[in-house]
Amino acid sequence: MSLRLAGLKGVDGVSCTLDEVDQETESVKVTIEGTSINYPSVEEALRELGAVIHSVDLVSSGKRLVEDVRTGQDHR
Repeated sequence: MSLRLAGLKGVDGVSCTLDEVDQETESVKVTIEGTSINYPSVEEALRELGAVIHSVDLVSSGKRLVEDVRTGQDHR
């Protein structure tokens, strides 16, 4: 999975971490970094591998990285 995603145009690096395993599914956390990631290409590649995207938790863009900070709206 990581090799397939890393080969996509605009992707600089990929990390795949097995998060949870049950009788029918495996949950994998995928982190993708790159300067011009094409989400439809990522989605198509994952679908071809038999994976399903359940959520996108973070997207960053711009000339510099903006760090996430805890605010009063966070209920964790």
